[in-house]
Amino acid sequence: MLVIINGEDRIFSELRQGSRLIELIGILGLKGDRVAVEHNGAIVPRAAWDTAPIQQGDKFEIVHFVGGGLWSKDAD
Repeated sequence: MLVIINGEDRIFSELRQGSRLIELIGILGLKGDRVAVEHNGAIVPRAAWDTAPIQQGDKFEIVHFVGGGLWSKDAD
């Protein structure tokens, strides 16, 4: 199945019409607690990932949150 992720066409042989968003997140190897997903222009709450169907040509914007940085007591 072809889907568009962050503006890039991607083909996933594991997905079929009606597959769920949670499957795509798993295939991508993303940790659900560190990801925000927009599906065809609408934010999908994590609670709906297991019921949100994916169709051929759907567009996703996926943001993966990353922790880190260096703390300094002198930082303003």
